[in-house]
Amino acid sequence: MTVTLRDERVDIPITETRTGYRGRVWDVVEDRLDYNGHDIVRHYIAHPGASAIVAIDDAERVLLIQQYRHPIRTREWEIPAGLHDVDGEDHLAGAQRELAEEADLVAEHWESLGTFALSPGSSAELIEIFLATGLSASGETFAREAEESDMLLEWVPLEEALQGVRDGRFANATLALGLLLAADRIRRRGA
Repeated sequence: MTVTLRDERVDIPITETRTGYRGRVWDVVEDRLDYNGHDIVRHYIAHPGASAIVAIDDAERVLLIQQYRHPIRTREWEIPAGLHDVDGEDHLAGAQRELAEEADLVAEHWESLGTFALSPGSSAELIEIFLATGLSASGETFAREAEESDMLLEWVPLEEALQGVRDGRFANATLALGLLLAADRIRRRGA
């Protein structure tokens, strides 16, 4: 017998919510809740969510971006990604905007690879990962500031990028998950 497990959304009664810190992008929230008859307090980051893009060209190379990430003090390799910080913008439009802003690219074909919680014990962030193919230059160059001002962009054969994940050279969870899902999608199409 096969059991199909699935995450289950649950509405637990929240008796009090306070914002302990308001930030430019996200807040730190404290919720007091009644969980199975127990009064408990949980703190978490209230996050607007994000979209990420596995951009693969016709030579089956994936676009990787190296960017400084202060919380981990690392210039890490990532896939293009960005916050859902434009009011009323759907996730696909956000992904398209981020690919243009971070890599000056547009894509002809877009597929959702799924939506994922990266750190559900401490953050409300959900990130939707897209596969983008049929790439071409956007014809526009975007100004990049702060951590984006010295980003490096590299086109890496998909199998080499996957080996980087396997070898532990890339620690970014969105990059690892996106590459694995994109490779699986491509493999299934060819099967």
